[in-house]
Amino acid sequence: MAEDEQAPAPPGPIGDPTGHGAWPAIAESRADAPGFTIYRPARLPDRPLPLVLWGNGGCRDAGLSAAHFLREVASHGYIVIANGAPRGEQPVDPGLPEPEAAETSEPQSPPPPPPMGPDETSTAQMLAGIDWAMAANTRAGDSLEGHVDTDRVAVMGHSCGGLQALQAGADPRVDAVVALASGVYVQTGPARSGVNIAKADLARLHTPVAYILGGPSDIAYPNGMDDFQRIEHVPVMAASLDVGHGGTFNRPAGGEWALVGTAWLDWQLKQDAAAAQFFTGPDCRLCVLPEWTIRRKNFPENP
Repeated sequence: MAEDEQAPAPPGPIGDPTGHGAWPAIAESRADAPGFTIYRPARLPDRPLPLVLWGNGGCRDAGLSAAHFLREVASHGYIVIANGAPRGEQPVDPGLPEPEAAETSEPQSPPPPPPMGPDETSTAQMLAGIDWAMAANTRAGDSLEGHVDTDRVAVMGHSCGGLQALQAGADPRVDAVVALASGVYVQTGPARSGVNIAKADLARLHTPVAYILGGPSDIAYPNGMDDFQRIEHVPVMAASLDVGHGGTFNRPAGGEWALVGTAWLDWQLKQDAAAAQFFTGPDCRLCVLPEWTIRRKNFPENP
């Protein structure tokens, strides 16, 4: 049975608490959130946590498709609401696969993507997670009562889900954007997805934006780098690790992409000075790692 055909998990925790953060996290199925999968610390700290909205690769209705990555993020003190019912979890891959060979490292223009079927999830669904979280946060007796800070919100996503995040980033309630193996494509043929976003819409972004890419073998690499070149009005970073389009989601704890994505959230939503050092300055922690390439624009000199 394909992952998208699997029946959603019944209400309750999914998997043992995991993650390298201070609060090992679980995935959770909730009867009052049939279109979402929730990730949260198994034991919630006694304070509100920032909210992260997630879009899956392929915009699939498979809220466990990035479960290792999202449990890791949540363990660092976040409430994550993933688009899609809780199905589609993949086993951890402990290996480090070699990236596919790239035909060229500097494409002249983003290639047109192949057509695909209708999306199973939407940007509107992603943003509806804010309303759901606000209701849960104020509902007497809810396990999340008083634990969600909807004044600190990030949107993240992989591939098609990254397009959802970039589109949702125009919402004034959003404070940070992370697009993984994603970027707006130039429409030259049949629509790639139902995410109705064009290059001109990048001007609607009003927060810092991070592109985390999989190197030249990543099909989204030229699109993400093209976005980076076009964005001039907000801080923007393009960080690339040569792992291809699939990234490190199925590596233990979500791999290197989880480490970088969580650090970006910690900087943007928590103003964490140590996390800022990951990205700022001429000798930033990410800058000196030989396996990563990083480009930045409009960054503050003294974060």
